[in-house]
Amino acid sequence: MSITPMWRVDQDGSMFTDKKAAEEYDRMLELAANITSLLEGSFEIDETLAEEVGLLFARNKDAFAKAFKGKPDLILEIGQEPASEDASENDDTAAA
Repeated sequence: MSITPMWRVDQDGSMFTDKKAAEEYDRMLELAANITSLLEGSFEIDETLAEEVGLLFARNKDAFAKAFKGKPDLILEIGQEPASEDASENDDTAAA
């Protein structure tokens, strides 16, 4: 019998076998939560919609960063890409 170390992300209970992936996912969730708070504080917006927008921005932070630095067309590609590595990695390692 083998032992597999697991890391659990406190914010949503996701489980990972890789510590680096767990920390990266936790940072993404923290960014999403902060964006959600910003949206809710700045606009009259439904909480669920604010959370979805926060996750969209956090999951695609690299594309947004490049868009803000002069490549605005990258934003149009966000919805057309296959699922990000973070999402597929989480699906593979998340506990059921």
